[in-house]
Parts: sequence; C-alpha cells; structure tokens
Amino acid sequence: MNFVFVSYNYDPGYNSPEKWITRIKGYAGVLTSLSENNKVTRIKQMNYEGDELYNGVNFKFVNYHDHTLHFPLKLHRLIKSLQPDVVVVHGLHNPLQVIQLRFHLNKKTKIIAQNHAEKPASGLKKHLQKIADKYVDAYLFASKAMGLDWINKGNLSSPEKIHEVMEVSSVFYPIDKAIAKAKTNAEGDNVFLWVGRLDENKDPLTVVKSFLKFAVINPQARLYMIYQTEELLPEIKALLANKPNASAITLVGKVPNDDLLYWYNSADFIISGSHYEGSGTAVCEAMSCGCIPIVTDIFSFRMITNDGQIGLLYPAGSEADLLTALNQTQQIDLQFEREKALTYFESNLSFKAIAQKIQDIAAFL
Repeated sequence: MNFVFVSYNYDPGYNSPEKWITRIKGYAGVLTSLSENNKVTRIKQMNYEGDELYNGVNFKFVNYHDHTLHFPLKLHRLIKSLQPDVVVVHGLHNPLQVIQLRFHLNKKTKIIAQNHAEKPASGLKKHLQKIADKYVDAYLFASKAMGLDWINKGNLSSPEKIHEVMEVSSVFYPIDKAIAKAKTNAEGDNVFLWVGRLDENKDPLTVVKSFLKFAVINPQARLYMIYQTEELLPEIKALLANKPNASAITLVGKVPNDDLLYWYNSADFIISGSHYEGSGTAVCEAMSCGCIPIVTDIFSFRMITNDGQIGLLYPAGSEADLLTALNQTQQIDLQFEREKALTYFESNLSFKAIAQKIQDIAAFL
C-alpha cells in the first residue's frame, strides 16, 4: 500500500531534515517499520523545502507558510499527486482541513486520523468534527476507551471506526543495570523513577507525599525525579524540607534525552501520577528497558499496562492508594514482572507492533 502521513501544523523553527527527524524519533520508527512492506511518505511543513530519504521513508519538506493552513490547497494537491491508498492525518483538531482533503482525493483513498492527546471539542469545532467524521474511515487512539469517550460526547459517530494503537514508541532498550548505574550513580535496593513535567496534571506532589511515607518503612528505596519544567518545584522542595528521610528522593532535573537510556535501565519501577495522558511516552520508554509501571488508573495507562496486568494501577490523586501500590512492590517477583513488561512492550508498544496494527487496519478498510 501507498501511505502518506501528514499534519497541518507549520513549524518555522525547524530548518533542516535532521532536526525534524530527530524531533520525531519516537514516531519515525513506526514509519520505518511500515516502509518494510509499503511505500511511506511523510509530509512536513517547516522552514525548509526538499526531499530526504531516511530509513526507507520519503520525507517531503514543504514551506507554504502558516497563512495557508486553514485552506491548504497546495498541500492537498501535493498529497493527491502522490496517489496514496491511505492518508494518515496526525491529530483530530483540524476538521476543516480534513473535510477539504476528502474532496481532493481519489474516492478509493482512505483517511485515517490519529489522536495525539486532543480532547473532544465543543462549539463550532465540535460541529466541524462531526462533519469531518463522515469522511474519516478510521481513528487511532492510544486507548479504545479514549475514542469511545469522543463518541459518548457526540463528536464522532461509530465505535467501529475506533482502533486501539499506541501513539508513539521508544528508541531505548535494555542494557546491563550495573553499566547504567555507573553512569547515573543511582543507588538503592529498589530504584523508582519519575520522568515528566512538574505540573498539576502530572501530580508530582501526590507521588512525593506517598514516597516519603513509603521510605519510612523501606529506607533503602530511592526515587529519582527527572523533569523538563518546574511549576511545582517550590512545593516539592517545601515537602522535602526538614524531613528526616528526604534523601530518599533525588531531584535530578533535566537530563539530555540520550541519557534516559541509562536512567531507565537504572530503575526497577517507573511512577506516574498523571490525571490525563494521550498515551504515556515516558512510561512506554521505561517499559522498553524493563521498568515495571506504577501508574494511575486512566484510559491510556490501562492500555499500556494491559488493564493492570503489567505493574500496578492506582486511582489518580490518591496518596493512600499509591502508598498501597508502593508497598505491594516489596512482594512481587521483580525479574518475572520485568520480563512481562518487556514482552508486552514488544508485542503491543514497539515500532514494529504499531506499524503492523496500522497496516492491518488499512488493509480492512
């Protein structure tokens, strides 16, 4: 099949193919895997023009400037010229453009829309999403329950169009834990890791409060927190101030993305306190290195843990339930649970698994 992947956002800050491909490395592997049995083109609007063949994928970079995005005639003409069997549109937040796209394509060309954490719109955009839904053949959501929520709210019409496909995957992999710890200097009998923004949605305060109580009972446990933003950092520091076991939590801060390989492989567990996630990139990356997830019971994490069969789920915002989950980690077989996480990652969350699901869905449209 001939696949064309496209998004409607314009990124003038990117001016070279290498920078953009590096930026999307968590998704580029899906395109590469899909290209093993299909023709794959990715169109990107940014401050560069030209083609780049990378790992079997034809990247077409165009610069139409942002004033054309609502009525992207040139872009749609380009897509049509590629004679695709399937067009995969990134995001459900551009219904006006999708409506226009349908009328530029061959009638046999299928349109698949992939959700990237967008929530159902209201008002005029909701009305446009309902119209665009008539022209979309399938939707990809990290969790089918997330897609059904769009149907329950009236933005989409048919549950048969909803397919469960992970949004992104991981470029990381297992390495020897001793080598990883030599790089990170992580210590502790059980190493727990947090990776994310320090904002209210990620809810690091609940995690810190619970872990401080857990560390009283398990003084050898350690939590390392890696974060890109610092919204709640003052509150976290206040929680740690004058606590006798504050050393159980290390505020690492920002690290280079490549160094996450060593952090994920230093850890036994990955913790999340999120109240909402479009997929859960950090948890997925951690699982690709064998980390056992301790995550909130939300739609996307139910999928990423096989409905709680991998790791432990707890209600978002519940300090007590997280503490219970942390205590349960002391009774589980670490090696067995690690192998379960790795096996589930390979069969459901890896680049190859995601590409195969997309190919299978497209074949039956």
